Amino acid sequence: MFQTQSEFHCGSVVLLQVVRRCLPPFAAFSGDFFLRRAQIQVRLDVISLGPPQSRARHDPQGGAHFLEDESTKIFARKVADHYSARSNQKLEEQEASPIIHLKKLNNWIKSVLIQLYARRGDAVVDLACGKGGDLIKWDKAKIGYYVGIDIADGSIKDCRTHYNGDADHHQRWKRFTFPARLICGDCYEVRVDKVLADDAPFDICSCQFALHYSWSTEARARQALANVSALLRPGGIFIGTMPDANVIIKKLREAEGLTFGNSVYWVCFDEEFFDKKFKSSSPFGIKYTFHLEDAVDCPEWIVPFDVFKSLAEEYDFELVFAKNSHEFVHEYMKKSEFVELMRRLGALGDGNQDQSTLSADEWEAAYLYMSFVLRKRGQPDKSQSSARRDRGSMHISEEDIMYISTDY
Repeated sequence: MFQTQSEFHCGSVVLLQVVRRCLPPFAAFSGDFFLRRAQIQVRLDVISLGPPQSRARHDPQGGAHFLEDESTKIFARKVADHYSARSNQKLEEQEASPIIHLKKLNNWIKSVLIQLYARRGDAVVDLACGKGGDLIKWDKAKIGYYVGIDIADGSIKDCRTHYNGDADHHQRWKRFTFPARLICGDCYEVRVDKVLADDAPFDICSCQFALHYSWSTEARARQALANVSALLRPGGIFIGTMPDANVIIKKLREAEGLTFGNSVYWVCFDEEFFDKKFKSSSPFGIKYTFHLEDAVDCPEWIVPFDVFKSLAEEYDFELVFAKNSHEFVHEYMKKSEFVELMRRLGALGDGNQDQSTLSADEWEAAYLYMSFVLRKRGQPDKSQSSARRDRGSMHISEEDIMYISTDY
């Protein structure tokens, strides 16, 4: 970690100076970072011993039936209500957020992922799309079709408003260049491939900072992956970000009690994990409470990545890469186009004010997350048409929003 705040400042808007002043701290940090990653993997083998055993196995035709208990649905509803209740912030309010630079850093990471893997004309399905915060990123990638799905009714309505361009009457109306559909429902519980049978296949699926909510049970985790696999074409890409289980468990074991954090976040585990040990036979349902200033305050679940990778392989996915956010920043800040993107987004600020850059506490919070990219096995079938763009609309009314339930 950086010894002083000034070490992390990026003091110029000139591209060359940004490169010179931003990269050295990351370069100096990298050796210690990779050493700690190796140590983390060794210490966490108790929760990384391969795929779980289950009676509900993958059916290539999508016929597997996953059972939910009522407590899981209650937690899912709590998460949905939390995000629905969060109001849209005006630009001035966003800039005043205590984690504004962390938010900008996360936006940079998502933008890099999209720029790396989205292609002109792609059909995109965005799971847990929220209020549509990534719509502009997809528009810049010149995609051809977009379907956004979210469990929170309030969020999906805000996404509609954002797409239609009337979210902020003080800004110039923005018309996106791609047609879209919006769906409200739990994509970790419902078979979304049935709902989107006439829209599929998709070229790319995105799930940003939300896939861990499926890890409350094996049934939900499997349904999430089954949906993504069923929607993507062979060779299709699944990009996402989620908490890094290795880092979270490492920090838990280093803490005196069951809570750790700093001025912008805290994590608290229940008393059932007082011994800080986790059975490899029970990799699902490891719940903790997560609070991030001005962003999150709800239950979340650990996703042991080795188990996630093994489970994904059952649904015809192969891992392209998985990187902690610190590693991700270090690697892609070596590329000039992404340094320039970082400068435009302002995550590192311009160094002119004490609070104009990512704080040490925000940088530590970023360490809690990771990015992943999966590819669906197989080669694209050239005779199979891509998702039907005519299914979408260039202006979405409230009546156009589709609501789905467990009947599907």
